[in-house]
Amino acid sequence: MTKHVLLNNIAHKDLKVITDFAAAYGDDVGSTLTFPTEYADVHREYPILFQKNESTGKFQSIILLGFKSDENLFLNSAGGWNANYVPAVVERGPFLIGFQDQSRDGGSERAPVVHVDVESPRISSTQGKAVFLEHGGLSPYLEKISQLLNRIYEGMQVSDAMFAAFTELDLIEPVNLEIALNDRETYRLNGNYTIHREKLANLNGVDLERLNRAGFLRCAFLVVESLGNIQKLITLKGKRG
Repeated sequence: MTKHVLLNNIAHKDLKVITDFAAAYGDDVGSTLTFPTEYADVHREYPILFQKNESTGKFQSIILLGFKSDENLFLNSAGGWNANYVPAVVERGPFLIGFQDQSRDGGSERAPVVHVDVESPRISSTQGKAVFLEHGGLSPYLEKISQLLNRIYEGMQVSDAMFAAFTELDLIEPVNLEIALNDRETYRLNGNYTIHREKLANLNGVDLERLNRAGFLRCAFLVVESLGNIQKLITLKGKRG
């Protein structure tokens, strides 16, 4: 169960968050969402793929963490994460972006605000990182979370435009991954998409400039480069026996 409420320093003055990673906190998943605003970081560690949202039919970015839906090869038994960068959707913990009507210049607008899932197993009053300082100010931990949420929010804003640009130039192609670890263990990952390498390489100057000006050309190359991390997943899988 989840219960999302607006975070505030009065009701949640003693709130702490456990920042370890474990299956008990919902971290043992084979993939998670990512956003163009963190491609530069995630592409060094994880394969970036595209999937279609089942509800909207729109493309979204995901990263592979394992070869099964309940397998995260980056978790370790000590509650750590075996990579130099933890995806923002994971590291944000029980926090998420909500929206609140706020008055401005005689009108109103929906502004992003921080919500917290008070039913999350990470929530504690006795252990973990404090969310607020003793006198109500933001803790360094919450400041970091706010930056992560802002990165996610900005990524959500540019994602549709990026996929629209890729679709217009016919750069997205389906990809079915078949991972054979040995004679008895093979994994097939279907329903994914990636960037068509040849079509990207053959774009004309006008289209290249347009993608570059929008910041999407680099994203396309990062997606292509990230697929080399599939071998990293295979290595991690092998170490688990």
